[in-house]
Amino acid sequence: MLDLVIVRAIFILVLAASAYFLNPGNVSPWISAAGGTVIGGCIIFFEIRLEQVSLKRLIGAAAGSVLGIFGAFLMALVLAKASAPPYLQVGLLLWMTYVGMIVGAKKGDMLNLAALGGIFGGEKSSKKSFKILDTSVIIDGRIADISETGFLDGVLVIPQFVLRELQLVADSADSMKRNRGRRGLDILQRIQKMAHLTVQISEEDFPHVRDVDMKLIELAKVYDCKVVTNDFNLNKVAQLHGVEVLNINELANSLKPIVLPGEIMRVFILKEGKEYNQGVAYLDDGTMVVVDNARKMIGKTIDISVTSVLQTTAGKMIFGKWDERTAGRHESKGIATAPVAVTPATGTSGLPTDVPKKTSPLSIDRAAD
Repeated sequence: MLDLVIVRAIFILVLAASAYFLNPGNVSPWISAAGGTVIGGCIIFFEIRLEQVSLKRLIGAAAGSVLGIFGAFLMALVLAKASAPPYLQVGLLLWMTYVGMIVGAKKGDMLNLAALGGIFGGEKSSKKSFKILDTSVIIDGRIADISETGFLDGVLVIPQFVLRELQLVADSADSMKRNRGRRGLDILQRIQKMAHLTVQISEEDFPHVRDVDMKLIELAKVYDCKVVTNDFNLNKVAQLHGVEVLNINELANSLKPIVLPGEIMRVFILKEGKEYNQGVAYLDDGTMVVVDNARKMIGKTIDISVTSVLQTTAGKMIFGKWDERTAGRHESKGIATAPVAVTPATGTSGLPTDVPKKTSPLSIDRAAD
């Protein structure tokens, strides 16, 4: 990286020195040197931006610019017959070249270079491998754990406006928000160190759009890629705009253990429910369990029978029922059938053999006779 910076600096110095001595504009040599420096900086900036563009976009932009120049040439012939001024022909040439390059770059993503083989075989067929991270999913932190497992690959795009929002949260006066923002920055550093992932900072912004969620949707349309989030509202709005979403909460819900109606669960009733005679419990993963007839069992651990399971994008809810009569029978059966310990010093009745059995006074009198 340092070598590349040195080469770029030498290039700018050489360009500035050449402009100083050659003085192409017949002005002050220092003005020419300054102009050479500015031109060199523009070339370096163009080169840096060009590195971030895929091969398909480069091919599309080149083909589009060539077609634009050819179309401008044909129209210039028509304008020449109409005795149009030269500046109009030059303006038409620049305009059509620019439009052709931009349209060609956007349509270049549709090229299937892998079908050509050779040096194009490694180029991916689409930008579906690009995934834009939302602020909420960065602060959440589970995205780093998922990435470490290898289930998430490709290029993770971090928009600049998301970084600004994250920095505002980290600089908040509220200690809780400040800790959340700093946690998000730590998560990004952790993701950047993963060798199998490429993290790209996108400078594209949409000044006419104020809401960050809508900016994410617009950026996803430009890149034609997916948005990674755990925001329920952003998930719904993105689907309405035709943008694919990877919801971390949906992934977590799909990985929870499947509970079928009729199964017996052992839960701790934590509080009362909204409906009459209901109790509410929570599993270790945070799943809420609503239990009928369990209001009076608050603060106790009971066995319930699952009646139904409600699965939504916002989470999973389990509904169950506690039968007091069944629980009473189980407890009574457990007492009646409790095993009696038998040791070598005892008999089959469970009493020691050397302890005399209690007898009534009548039996004592008969034994005396």
